[in-house]
Amino acid sequence: MSDPKMINPSGGYTRPGAPVTGGPNDCAACPSPSSSDNGAHCFKEAVCIDANRVYDSCSDKDCLEDLPVLFTDQEQPYIDQAVSLKVREVEVSRVFLEVEPVAFNRGFYSVDMTFFFHVCLSVYTSSAAQPVTVNGLASFSKKVILYGSEGNVRVFRSDHPYSDEGEITSMPRASVQTVDPIALNCRLVECPRPCECPAIPRCVACRYDGSFVQPTNKGVCITLGLFTIVQLERQVQMLVPAYDFCVPDKECISTTDDPCELFKKIKFPTNAFFPPRLSELGEDNGNCCCK
Repeated sequence: MSDPKMINPSGGYTRPGAPVTGGPNDCAACPSPSSSDNGAHCFKEAVCIDANRVYDSCSDKDCLEDLPVLFTDQEQPYIDQAVSLKVREVEVSRVFLEVEPVAFNRGFYSVDMTFFFHVCLSVYTSSAAQPVTVNGLASFSKKVILYGSEGNVRVFRSDHPYSDEGEITSMPRASVQTVDPIALNCRLVECPRPCECPAIPRCVACRYDGSFVQPTNKGVCITLGLFTIVQLERQVQMLVPAYDFCVPDKECISTTDDPCELFKKIKFPTNAFFPPRLSELGEDNGNCCCK
């Protein structure tokens, strides 16, 4: 097969030659234009795109044990009077990332991440009282080292001509993907130690009423299970095969104000009436050995 990355004398990209007959990219084997998919899977040309290429990535599973939870001056009195509590919800509020080159390791970068978790608790001030909903904040920091290659170019964008956002430096861009953590444990702590927590950014603190205070009488520690994927990306120009434009192949479904018409489109919830048997569950659930 001919090399798709061919340069003509004028310096531009040329259309690659026809693929080898009988190969997986043979256009002769593609459907004719009159067929149903109009040859959408037939290689047509090589195009240059500007995209974010992932140079390195890693996944991690962290057990964050006994993270201190901070409360505002309006919420801390409920914690001081608490006799028991339970977790209602935990979600990732914000993640802040910083990328720095690693000394004596060219092309490698450290990614410092600070996670802020919104913690919602049901607090019981007595055995007979109704629980009170209390919101707090927990944080966690970690660092990973990934390969991000090297680049010395300075790119300026026309969509931000008069701002600092118009310049893209040679540093790679870090991104982290995460799901809401799993609450594994939560407990009251008598006479807790002062929390050595990072400074709380304004965009995180504005979600809560009042000012955050250090606990003096009682505190809360929570244990979380966290899953993350961290990536280092660079914006590069890549030559890729093009098959066709992404033309939608279905019509949009219009909504209706008639509730009965909307109800008719909802599938019957068979599984709600007939729960699955153990043999119908996945392998991980079917072969579970509890100790």
